[in-house]
Amino acid sequence: MLDHVDSYYAATANSNRPYPQLRDAVRADVCVVGGGYTGLSGALHLAERGYDVVLLEAARVGWGASGRNGGELFNGQRKSQDELERMFGREQARRLWDFGLEAVDLVCDRIRRHNIACDLKPGVALAAAKASHAESLRRRVDKLRDEYGYNRLRYLDREETRYLLGTNRFHGGNLDTGCYQLHPLNLALGLAGAATRAGARIFEQSVVKDYSRSDPSLVRTDTGEVRARYVMLACDGYLGGLEPRIAAKALPINNFMLATEPLSEVAAKALLPEDIAVSDTKFVVNYWRLSQDRRLLFGGGENYSPRYPRDIRRFVRKFMLRVYPRLAGVRIDYGWGGTLAVTLKRLPHIGRLEPNVYFAQGYSGQGIALANLAGKLIAEVISGTAERFDVLARLPAPTFPGGTLLRYPALVLGMLYYSLLDKL
Repeated sequence: MLDHVDSYYAATANSNRPYPQLRDAVRADVCVVGGGYTGLSGALHLAERGYDVVLLEAARVGWGASGRNGGELFNGQRKSQDELERMFGREQARRLWDFGLEAVDLVCDRIRRHNIACDLKPGVALAAAKASHAESLRRRVDKLRDEYGYNRLRYLDREETRYLLGTNRFHGGNLDTGCYQLHPLNLALGLAGAATRAGARIFEQSVVKDYSRSDPSLVRTDTGEVRARYVMLACDGYLGGLEPRIAAKALPINNFMLATEPLSEVAAKALLPEDIAVSDTKFVVNYWRLSQDRRLLFGGGENYSPRYPRDIRRFVRKFMLRVYPRLAGVRIDYGWGGTLAVTLKRLPHIGRLEPNVYFAQGYSGQGIALANLAGKLIAEVISGTAERFDVLARLPAPTFPGGTLLRYPALVLGMLYYSLLDKL
């Protein structure tokens, strides 16, 4: 049986109550495969619309990236609005921006409506790792204010950045009070509770082996099966070989985090005096924030193989010390990794494989917001409204060079190049 990894999030989860394993043949309107944000959001929205929903999770609810990530809830897309305008034109770029805002509002609304205790707090800063990045961040503030009417983002000069981040390593930054930080596993567990109260049936330790391309579809596990009118594939970085038609469109990569021992109030205040979350502008992003009990939660480093570093705490610690060398003597209590999926265009990959089979994957690091939105959009299209779903389903999703066989070597070469740029 697969339980949650030994992370700070698992140690502070609101509940560790397991859901049963599927051990029978059952029927449903919709079978959701995957118990992360996409699947939980889809199950909740569908159950609220009166659909009979069964959700199958291979391990535990929130076991994957949904329960292990940095806990930063961003608006927008992974691409900047300038990039989106060049790719699609102003009208489509505006639609994608609005979707990003809706995604954040959706998560916050769910937290409030269902009283999910997940330490939600506003304020995420983006720190410029290079002087050229700082100027780009300044232009972004102006563009979003003047052309998109967004007034919750402000530019930080180098001195204010130094104060808010407790380090002089960065050249400037942005602070967005329309973005948030939260406890990601407790969000997932809260969504699961809301879905079950709405009538959805959740089964854990239920690995899906295959499903039939028929209507209805038969979804099989080792110990049971679900016959459903619709199937929703919500596996992201854990798709494996379940659906070869989309496997080469998204690439699983591993990212790593640590949690320090609890810091004194003075030490925590010196690091992040306004208790904001932070990401930097490196290609391989560092991100960090304070927990409720004043630990520094720091994410840094990636790898692209099925194996994690032997000592994750030591692996991430070197990235933390480049930002905060004064933490050299601080004890590291937790170190963990997780798998997410990225696409070549760094845009979500959402679509329809059969008239009754839908999927979403490849959130490329913005999964808290975009995965929850994807679940809602799939619920809409199953309910008969395809217009909004189709906007995202039309986004380009090129196959990684070499497909599933050669995508890892190609990505590693690319990552080495961008990692070198990070260091220059």
